[in-house]
Amino acid sequence: MNKLVLIDGNSIANRAFYALPLLNNDKGVYTNAVYGFAMMLMNVLEKEKPSHVLVAFDAGKTTFRHTTFKGYKGGRQKTLTKQAEADGMEVAILTGDRDLTQLASEKTTVYITIKGIADMETNTPETLKEKYNLTPTQIIDMKGLMGDSSDNIPGIPGVGEKTALKLLHEFGGTVESVLEHAEEISGKKLKEKVLENKELAVLSKELATINVNSPIECTVESTKYDGYQTEKVIPLLKEMNFTTLLKNIEGGAPEEVKELKELSYEIVTELKEKHFGGKTALYVELENDNYHTANFIGLAIHSDQGTYFFTKETAKNSVSFREWVESAQTKVVYDAKKTMVAMNRMGFAISGITFDIMLASYLLNPSDSIDDFTSVAVRHDYTEVETDEAVYGKGAKRSTPEESIVAGHLARKAVAIAELEKRLVDDLEKNEQLALMEDLELPLTFVLAQMEMQGVSVDTERLENMKVELAGRLKTLETSIHSLAGEEFNINSPKQLGVILFEKLELPPVKKTKTGYSTAADVLESLSGKHDIIDEILLYRQLGKIQSTYIEGLLKVTDKETHKVHTRFNQTLTQTGRLSSVDPNLQNIPIRLEEGRKIRQVFVPSKPGWKIFSADYSQVELRVLAHISEDENLIYAFKHDYDIHTKTAMDVFHVEQEEVDSLMRRQAKAVNFGIVYGISDYGLSQNLGITRKDAKDFIDRYFVSYPAVKEYMHDIVRFAKEKGYVETILHRRRYIPEIVSRNFNVRGFAERTAMNTPIQGSAADIIKKAMILMSERLESEQLEAKLLLQVHDELIFEAPEAEIAKLEEIVPDVMENAVELSVPLKVDSAFGDTWYDAK
Repeated sequence: MNKLVLIDGNSIANRAFYALPLLNNDKGVYTNAVYGFAMMLMNVLEKEKPSHVLVAFDAGKTTFRHTTFKGYKGGRQKTLTKQAEADGMEVAILTGDRDLTQLASEKTTVYITIKGIADMETNTPETLKEKYNLTPTQIIDMKGLMGDSSDNIPGIPGVGEKTALKLLHEFGGTVESVLEHAEEISGKKLKEKVLENKELAVLSKELATINVNSPIECTVESTKYDGYQTEKVIPLLKEMNFTTLLKNIEGGAPEEVKELKELSYEIVTELKEKHFGGKTALYVELENDNYHTANFIGLAIHSDQGTYFFTKETAKNSVSFREWVESAQTKVVYDAKKTMVAMNRMGFAISGITFDIMLASYLLNPSDSIDDFTSVAVRHDYTEVETDEAVYGKGAKRSTPEESIVAGHLARKAVAIAELEKRLVDDLEKNEQLALMEDLELPLTFVLAQMEMQGVSVDTERLENMKVELAGRLKTLETSIHSLAGEEFNINSPKQLGVILFEKLELPPVKKTKTGYSTAADVLESLSGKHDIIDEILLYRQLGKIQSTYIEGLLKVTDKETHKVHTRFNQTLTQTGRLSSVDPNLQNIPIRLEEGRKIRQVFVPSKPGWKIFSADYSQVELRVLAHISEDENLIYAFKHDYDIHTKTAMDVFHVEQEEVDSLMRRQAKAVNFGIVYGISDYGLSQNLGITRKDAKDFIDRYFVSYPAVKEYMHDIVRFAKEKGYVETILHRRRYIPEIVSRNFNVRGFAERTAMNTPIQGSAADIIKKAMILMSERLESEQLEAKLLLQVHDELIFEAPEAEIAKLEEIVPDVMENAVELSVPLKVDSAFGDTWYDAK
């Protein structure tokens, strides 16, 4: 049977642009939308094997919808669906627009892009029946009732999908039948909404209905597809540098999808004399993500001698395996930190790791999320791997299928690691990032592994006492809030709180949501001072978060026997290069409230007579800004050890140092740190509680005082628009495709990101380098002190009291000389019995 594939060009091109990282060819032309579109098109042609193809783009002309409703902005490509069906053809429609599901029929399938460009949702009369209990044409009625904000179809205000379906199922299945039975609708408010908006519902249905009788300039016959016009396609793909797509097209039509190549490997049951020569790929598989506690599934090794799978028992009991693991022989891995911890749990001290596939992929594009091994392999055009889901089934906790299946899966990953290393090394060299990998990120991962395995001691008794004390504070606050409200209610219920604040106490509502009044933090903060209840509610929420997230959260993850927490530092998450931590997250302990700061009291040394030692970079981002911008005034201030906020106040207000008062310094501080984040006059006015005009004047005076900073801001945005990315001082990249967006707000955010990333990212590079050097220094000085944590610009150690004087000497020395800038780095240090005392 003939088949027509119809592609919604605008929708798919838009999806392709935002689904992929910013790509460009050797001429600097942005190609991610074209690449994504071409890849999707090739996949579809191969999967559907159509006899006819049409890609339809909006022509930008006014349609009946624009004349019917002035708020309507969405165009629709004219469709050949009904004509093709009448000719007895099958039809497949590809789009990102759910409105087109109304075209589904026994002969027409509508595929909706739901994630990226590869993940498609299939819509047929059967699937729509199963999902909504509606026919395809009733999708129009659902849209008529609920509207569609993406297409500016209004619908009935306050009616969402759930309510629309309820009304259609109760009252005849069409907008018209619902309106006929409007008086029978249960629920006073809903009935009123429907009765008041009858005309809007009818109009919305009309807007949602695709006109399948629109005049079209082409016929089904004119869409005949006879395969690729290779003489035109190949030069275009070469011009775009689409080497992967070229592999599919050089011989004409794409080949059939191949099965994974056969892989020869050995399941090792007893290892006596087997050795692995040359560079070897190693892959370790655990049952879930927490490698500190997860069960061991197995490991695989690939070298020139062959590919081998080991169970935990085989590896543990083999002298030869231990010798190889602990030797300096070159090893390439995926996730070196996980590998080190897993080996340590088996009693091995692994050595010789020279490359990490996961870290390399992250450095090449930090905006690509690292989901699992397969996602990284496929991202770099290596498809000879299987998904974990295909092998183990769904779910985080993996089942244990036959050993041979798991062995093959792991063996294939080891082979993939060997192949991917070659590709990733080439890519890193092209980006001038190989040194960033070999000298910074890989050595750092070894330091982080040691920190994680060391863990941090927690005073659980003090933590339990805090829990009781905070529960008492919350109870007292609750009583006070109820008294101010004049009645008891659930403070944690936004709906009940909204009624109390905006109806009973008659405070001015700031904004509404679908379910009632908004009681979000920004709303409550804007009402501060209008009633005593507001500040008490804000405090109640803050203390409640401290109790649940940090106190109770810490108690859950603290080892019951060792009283330690083993946080995991995520090295491949942030786009700026900063580390984050989980289980527990120690980066975000709230410090604005004393109750939050006191949480640091529970982090204590692991041995009696030891102390916690803290060292913190002072204003590192502003020092980086001085270095990057080469602003003479800013460099002068840091070289002469000025208080930078006082110096800025002197320059901006044209006063002497002794004339700078606390308000001037506070305003200068807000500008200094705001400039680093590309702050706007509106943002500064909100921060300081001044008019927008005064804020703009303040920023203008700042740029007069520091003209090279203004020049840097302008130049870095221009660089990002030309190159598609920005870099740190150590060549860490961040791609910013949104910098060329037509949307003003999206583009503005991207420009601020371009200004900030080189500064914040370079600060991250600096402290990472300091951690590596500090670890080496502790070892060379033969000190017992241990590096425990990194939190933003701060390093935290534990050490015997006798070593504190030595740390006060060497820690600032190492941190201040980690990298060479045009301004001095400065470190403040302190120590105490707890982390709190050290701060």
